[in-house]
Amino acid sequence: MLTVRSILCPVDFSDFSVRAYDYAQSLADHYHASVSLLHVIPPLEAQYPYGGINNIYTRVSPRLEDYAADEIKRFAAEHTHTGIKPTVLARVGPVRETILQLALEKKADLITMGTHGHPEVNPGLLGSVTEYVLRHTACPVLTVRKPKHDFVNPEDKERDKVHLKKILFCSDLSLFSERALHYALSLATEYKAELTLLHVLEHPHGEKDIEVQTAHVKTEMEKAIPKEAYGCCTIKLLVRAGKAYEQIVKYASESETDLIVMGIHGRNVVDLTLFGSTTHRVLQLGSCPVITVALEKLAGELAERKIA
Repeated sequence: MLTVRSILCPVDFSDFSVRAYDYAQSLADHYHASVSLLHVIPPLEAQYPYGGINNIYTRVSPRLEDYAADEIKRFAAEHTHTGIKPTVLARVGPVRETILQLALEKKADLITMGTHGHPEVNPGLLGSVTEYVLRHTACPVLTVRKPKHDFVNPEDKERDKVHLKKILFCSDLSLFSERALHYALSLATEYKAELTLLHVLEHPHGEKDIEVQTAHVKTEMEKAIPKEAYGCCTIKLLVRAGKAYEQIVKYASESETDLIVMGIHGRNVVDLTLFGSTTHRVLQLGSCPVITVALEKLAGELAERKIA
């Protein structure tokens, strides 16, 4: 059983943040979790590194924090549509590091955040804050940019604006995808959604080889699914051939997937990187929000590293 007790939602008051907060509320409602809304203002003295000016802006910082506190309260009042009572937090400090620190302090089980990356303008851009958090956090992250397809309906007046009907889980039969599958199954059960497990064969050799590999992969995927899960949600197994990120993005668009769940792959613990990886490209190009989940051991080591 997946336990989500604490959700951290960093906001910058943009439409992306409103969307991310909608997701945080829905997940909190389903899992009976608390939500912490956080707004971080970069320290002004960092922008004005000149002797006397530093002192001026150091004195101004508390006023900025008061202003941010008022704004975050206003944001919560305007956009809270469920029965949750979020904790509102305002901080002055380095944005990326402050988000990670608060995630540790709140023992967050999930971070939901929007990103201002515009892949149609710059294919290498995801959003510096989001990218940093994805690299260094020890917990799963739900990332939202401006997608073509979105499971939040902003015009919906119901208590829960999130309508999650189709979940796509990207499987590579590794330990990374094992932990992520746990999240996908739990979400599919909570939302009574259809869950598709997709594995992409990147280097098949001929039609016969594809058939053999497909049969093997489906058998392995079936082994990873607990028998009781079939009674909780509809599960489909799918194998495709081609470049992994291309097939994932294509299928998500074709099927109007509402959410993608993926395991994070890092080169090593010291430098968990997403650049050039399947995960990073799906985050850039996908048509819906993505939850990324690090391997439990890797996540634990990352947490220890941040604490140190």
